[in-house]
Amino acid sequence: MGWLFYTDHRVQTYADEKAEIARLCTFAGDMRKTELVKACKVGSTWYAAARVTNRDGTPVEDTTYVTDPDGSITFGAVFLTRYDDGCWGYKDMEESAGPNESRAPLGLIELLSDLKDPDSYAQDWRQRCRDWASIPDYEEDDKIKLAKPVTLTDGSTCQIVTATHYRRGRQKRRCYRIEETGGLVRLSKASLAGSVLLSSAKGAASPVLAEYLAGRE
Repeated sequence: MGWLFYTDHRVQTYADEKAEIARLCTFAGDMRKTELVKACKVGSTWYAAARVTNRDGTPVEDTTYVTDPDGSITFGAVFLTRYDDGCWGYKDMEESAGPNESRAPLGLIELLSDLKDPDSYAQDWRQRCRDWASIPDYEEDDKIKLAKPVTLTDGSTCQIVTATHYRRGRQKRRCYRIEETGGLVRLSKASLAGSVLLSSAKGAASPVLAEYLAGRE
């Protein structure tokens, strides 16, 4: 499905967007009904968990999802969104369609029904969401080793860095000090995937933790 834009400007705020996602995930047919369980926005993308039930109370039978004990199934949906000349638009995908955006919070993933096919697109999407959520949120003075060297704009590379920050006005912004040169670099969260904590300020203050971290170097 392509993009759909609302030219009446009725969606302008975060609350408007959330309400529209809820509306899009709510449907009542002759046999089944669908309702929103949870919706989360990450960047410009909305992630939703929607529950399907049979109107007569019988268990839902589905080829993709294992029926939950209460007879329902809950699936994941992804809504790409953007504004174009003030008009809000979206492109929606069900998780089994193999969406590229995969940053749904774990709390939402845990609401979804089990999948019948362990090698399905949906299973892969859920694992990518889990992998994203597992990327550490490092603290000040944590020394880390990236999974692979990162190439900088001047052509040099770095792999061992220390978490720090710089100030822009009143704001503190995360950056990393390069081990070899002492220079500062901004790193995306994706570049921290698979990284390893080498040492931390907390470890220096705790002999037990310091010994544990030293054994991982």
